[in-house]
Amino acid sequence: MRYFIYLAYDGTRYHGWQIQPNGNSIQEELMKALSTILRRPVDVTGAGRTDAGVHARLMAAHFDTAEELDTDWLTDKLNRILPPDIAIDRAVRVRDDAHARFDATYRTYKYYVTTRKTPFGRDYTCRLTGRQPDFALMNEAARVLFDYTDFTSFSKLHTDVKTNNCRIMHACWEQTGDAEWVFTIQADRFLRNMVRAIVGTLFEVGREKLSVEGFRRVIESKDRGRAGTSAPGHALFLTDVGYPADIFLP
Repeated sequence: MRYFIYLAYDGTRYHGWQIQPNGNSIQEELMKALSTILRRPVDVTGAGRTDAGVHARLMAAHFDTAEELDTDWLTDKLNRILPPDIAIDRAVRVRDDAHARFDATYRTYKYYVTTRKTPFGRDYTCRLTGRQPDFALMNEAARVLFDYTDFTSFSKLHTDVKTNNCRIMHACWEQTGDAEWVFTIQADRFLRNMVRAIVGTLFEVGREKLSVEGFRRVIESKDRGRAGTSAPGHALFLTDVGYPADIFLP
């Protein structure tokens, strides 16, 4: 039997979602907690791989078990065992062939920015110093993303994926306060480091170090060296993962 777990986490003290040989990870913490409760080794597969320091308001993962589980009981038990910076929202029964990664139809990320110093939320927001960037220009460049599917220029090098093609469904900066902005991007899949690389390159557009046409040429070059520096990970949140309704069992 297969179950999906929906969870949230503060990624500050973790080396990302995926198990690492020399650092703690969200996946490892979840596997240890499930193995303790079910009294056997349990493998967990996530919907994606968030980088070190990146957070999730909603991540999905699946695991298998031979016995039927009370999902409310499991959620409560996991939340008692897991550290305070990882929280289980719910567990749900799915088809035995459902896959948290391959069945996902979209992922949504948000990147939070402030243009003034604040003592609150500084661990979860990227502060931009100096002259305020031109967010209208950054939105103009963000719309260029819809014209392409190959995002090699925004991918970490030497990854094990078979294709660098992604279909971007939404990409937009919105002002949420006097000095607060959020970038929301949704796609069917994301490459390693892709969102942070896009945001970092959009920062260059907003500071007029790179034109909108220059942003287009960066994408067409398929060269990570032409794109901007990756934006800091602490301001990035995975906020949603979507699935077809028919993978869930009543």
